[in-house]
Parts: sequence; structure tokens; C-alpha cells
Amino acid sequence: MKPIKTLLAFTLAAALSLGLASFGAVSMAHADDHSSIADHGTMHVTKSPTCGCCGAWVALAREEGYDIDVTDTRDVTSVKLDNEVPGTMWSCHTAMIDGYVVEGHVPFAALAKLLEERPEIDGIAVPGMPGGSPGMGDDPTARYEVLAFGGDAGEGEVFYEAGL
Repeated sequence: MKPIKTLLAFTLAAALSLGLASFGAVSMAHADDHSSIADHGTMHVTKSPTCGCCGAWVALAREEGYDIDVTDTRDVTSVKLDNEVPGTMWSCHTAMIDGYVVEGHVPFAALAKLLEERPEIDGIAVPGMPGGSPGMGDDPTARYEVLAFGGDAGEGEVFYEAGL
């Protein structure tokens, strides 16, 4: 009977060790996935304190691994004007990250593309509040355009097409 107890104890210890080791590997892999995000610093988001869809976008950005600093204000217009976001591209919230303006419900794949490619533009925008965009239902099949503005993009050009 003693060999069975020893074998059982060894098996449980081995299973526990393997489980903890794989848990650590998963955590490390997750950290590696977001290591480049940390290189871009804190994203500063200016939004209305009563806007639920803006809060949903911020929550999704945090889930993606972004460090977020939120400024709630009733005057969201001034940050758009100060950062020269074209009026035709306005949305409900404005973010700043690593020298770029991010206007509205921009999908995180477009944001990653911006930060990776570093084009000579002022920022990107999703005009209005398209259904299915992050914070507006978060449907990956929703189709809408992310526009670039300023710098090489001038008054605006398509930067990314969501849902394709």
C-alpha cells in the first residue's frame, strides 16, 4: 500500500508543478503580446463623463494592454480643436498616444498599425459612432473606414478598413 501512496503523492506533485509551470508560461506569453504596447507609454483619453460608449472603448483598450489616463470633461470640443482634428472626422472621444491623435472608436488593429508603421501623419479617426466598432457593440465583422489626417495624409485618406 505504501508504494501506491508514494506514487499518488508524486503524481499530484508533478501535476501541480506542471500546472503552475504552464500557468507561468501563459502569463509570460500574454506579457510578450503586449510588450510593444508598453513602449508607447500612456494613452490619454478625453471624454464626456456621461458617455457610456467612450467608457466601453477605454475598457476594451485596457483589455488590449494599453495604459490609459482618462480626463472626463464636458468640453470635449477643445481637445479636438487643439489637436486640429478635422471637423468632418469628429467623434465622441479623443485620445493621444506617442505623438498621435486617435479620434473616436478606432479598432485596436488600426491603432497597432499606426504605432508600428509610424507614418508621417497627425492621427487617425473613425468619424461618428459606427455600430459594431469597439465600444459600439464591438463586432469584428462591422465594416467602416479609419481615416488618417494631417501630415502626409492632408485632409484625410483611408488608413485602415475595418471588417475586411
